[in-house]
Amino acid sequence: MMGSCVVRLLIGLILLQIHRISECHKIEVTPDSGTKVHFKKKAGEGLDCNVCKDEGPSQTCNSDLELTEARPTIVTFNCSQPGNVFTVEINQKIDCSPTACSNIAVHPDSTRFLEFSRSFTWDLKVQPNEMFQLNFPAPGMRQIKPSESCPDKHTYTIITYQRSGPNSIGTFCRNGTISRIQTLFKGRVSLEVPKDIDLNPSDFKVSRGPDARVLVVVDVKLPRGLSSTDFYTPHYGTGHYTADKFQWNFAVEPMQNFTVLFQHYTPPECLNNKVLVDYTLGDKTSFTKGPTDVQPTNKQGDFSLTLTNCEAKRKVPGLSLNINVEVFRGGTPYLCTVDLRNEEGLSLQIENKNPKSYCEMSLNSVAQEKIVVPAGTKADLSFLDCPVEDLRLTATKTIDGPSASSRATGGTSLTIPPLDPSLHVPLHQFTWLLRVLDQGTVELTSPDKNLQQSVPDKECNERVSLLISETDGSNIGQFCSSAEGTIKKIQIKGNVSISVTPKTIQDLSQEKGSFFNFAMSPEINENVIYTVSPLVSGSMYLATPKWPDGMSPSSFISWIVSVPQEHKAELQFTNVSQPVCDSGHTLVSVRTLDPRGQTLSWREHQSFDNTVVQQQSFYLNMSNCNPKSGRFAVLSKVTLHKETKNFLSIILAVVGVLLLLLVITLIVVCVIRKRKNKPKTNRSSIFLPRGKPFLPGNATFPKSRADNESHVYATIDDPTVYGHLAHKNQPSEVDNGAWSNGHQVDTYRPFTGPSDSFPSAKDSSTEYSIEGRAGDGDAYQPFLKPPNTFNLQRPHSPLVSQGSLGFEDRRMMHNELHTFKSFGDINPIRLSADESRLQPQVESDTDSNTEPEYEEAI
Repeated sequence: MMGSCVVRLLIGLILLQIHRISECHKIEVTPDSGTKVHFKKKAGEGLDCNVCKDEGPSQTCNSDLELTEARPTIVTFNCSQPGNVFTVEINQKIDCSPTACSNIAVHPDSTRFLEFSRSFTWDLKVQPNEMFQLNFPAPGMRQIKPSESCPDKHTYTIITYQRSGPNSIGTFCRNGTISRIQTLFKGRVSLEVPKDIDLNPSDFKVSRGPDARVLVVVDVKLPRGLSSTDFYTPHYGTGHYTADKFQWNFAVEPMQNFTVLFQHYTPPECLNNKVLVDYTLGDKTSFTKGPTDVQPTNKQGDFSLTLTNCEAKRKVPGLSLNINVEVFRGGTPYLCTVDLRNEEGLSLQIENKNPKSYCEMSLNSVAQEKIVVPAGTKADLSFLDCPVEDLRLTATKTIDGPSASSRATGGTSLTIPPLDPSLHVPLHQFTWLLRVLDQGTVELTSPDKNLQQSVPDKECNERVSLLISETDGSNIGQFCSSAEGTIKKIQIKGNVSISVTPKTIQDLSQEKGSFFNFAMSPEINENVIYTVSPLVSGSMYLATPKWPDGMSPSSFISWIVSVPQEHKAELQFTNVSQPVCDSGHTLVSVRTLDPRGQTLSWREHQSFDNTVVQQQSFYLNMSNCNPKSGRFAVLSKVTLHKETKNFLSIILAVVGVLLLLLVITLIVVCVIRKRKNKPKTNRSSIFLPRGKPFLPGNATFPKSRADNESHVYATIDDPTVYGHLAHKNQPSEVDNGAWSNGHQVDTYRPFTGPSDSFPSAKDSSTEYSIEGRAGDGDAYQPFLKPPNTFNLQRPHSPLVSQGSLGFEDRRMMHNELHTFKSFGDINPIRLSADESRLQPQVESDTDSNTEPEYEEAI
């Protein structure tokens, strides 16, 4: 039984030791040269927790540990949470007594001992009767009461060591008006940072100061504008007992007034002398006041305040004083009132854009760095020494969708409302916030001219510039209303912000016209849709939103490009930036409005066509992916060209038709002219008493009767006149030259007139054929072949001998040859040998008297 208890006890001790070992916390510490690291146990904390140095047999443990050697040291804590028990003090000594110190930068290590409360201390030393100087860079230091703490948990404390003992100069925080502190002989600067707070110190510089005349000197730079700053005497709250001097040097900005107030003054019980306050204004004016006197009020310029204490009793409160310095502007401010209660959704903002000016602005008698007048309120504004050119006025108007009446008239007109005339500040920017309802779409159109997007190759040069953005901050682009504008309408999904800024004018309030017509429409799938109409002359640029920056991730935009008739559009991608997509793809597509048309598309890994030609209106769509790196931005250019048709074939066809018509016309003219020039061929037949009837050819005289002498006879001898009687028994075919081409031309025979009847023709109609006359030696003459049924009609009167002078042929009644037939004496007529035989000749159509032809025999 006893053995089992011993075993249990041993097991318990082993487990306890294992538990203790598991709770140990081990770190490695390497102090900087000239630096001391001290682990100190908090009072009343962790009585069973110690800190140990090194490991193994040489390990030593204690309640505190100080490391001074610049070598790695293993530090072990035998508790799991040593930060709750120990604090770490890191001390560095800076001795400027043997040598001159010139702006030694001091900055603590910001990476070590985060789990501990840290105290960084710097011990400073100079020669006796000298001062060490601490320079704090902007924004400086601010003094607080010893009982207060800094907002960032970084608390600075300055102590000076004198023969009478340590004197606390004060407690300070970052971000204040104190730029330099000088203390006598020897002192310490400490920085307290709680555990688990990242160290973000305000670095400062240490140097030797002038010879000591006072205990401490504090240099202050008072801010511009209205301010109130507090300063405290050393040992504030407990009191200062020695006869020391404290000096504050104040730098005041020009055109600023200051007032000094003493608050919470605790007078000491002086053993000798008394407490005095000496002022020096600028370089000349000096005066002395008591602590209870009225201090300087509404003064200007730099000044210094020196407080002299007396030797006081120790058992009663010593000197304690809170010095308050107020700074404000002097002069007469400009006052005005702004009333926004009658303009729904309109707010104003005024700021000073010149930080070096001495402008002081107030809203309802409260100084403000920036004045904001909310919508629907009335405010009193004050401006002191504020040049108009240094002020920036912006106005914002919120519109919650169009009203029912505006919707009926096509939308709401966006105009700048008139501002209060007493506000003598030029309007620099006006912004409309258009908030849609039920996931709608904002439609923007220009009231007079089309919109133009400003791109580097074609910037806007109008009076004002319009920045259109989505309410999430995504910039769509800069636009202007221009005569060269091509954008007829912009559709944006969701809420929209439109800001107008001047370019060639100074005050936007001078613009009285409408900038946009705003309407609502159902929600669209795209983020932005542009409806554009390119210029007939010139080029139009299409830029993605936020150009030259990239489109928003997973956004989608479209352009609807209208191409007029008899034109074609040339689309060029002049600048394309493609990202590396994390998810999805970028897409650029071009397709006609006709869904049956061709569609061209490219992704981020595909090369673009340099030029795309569209014969009709088309869509240009672009969508972005979720980029991993890079950006998706595209700049396109659209140029219209007059469509050239194939006029060569048309011209050739027209010329061919004209030539054909010309040929036909010439043929018709020639035929008509030929027919007109051709004499009429009135055919005649001659009845031969002993021959066969036939159809003669064209036997015309080469000249007309008026021009030839065929009817003129010089003499007519008897044989010629009566020769037919000697040969009347011979056939007419063998008459000696009496017949030529079937016409009796060389013999005159009297004719007594037609007989009552003619013998009937016995020959068939075939004997009248042209072929039957070929043996006569006559030339071919055109003649219509008579039909087979044609029979030459017999004469109705009996034939009379042609040799009789009483024979008279009725067909010759009107012939000139008939004039030779007479019952009187016969004159002999001699025919010339040349005219004895007639030759056919085509006469000119200019002959006035043509030879009549013989009529056909009936």
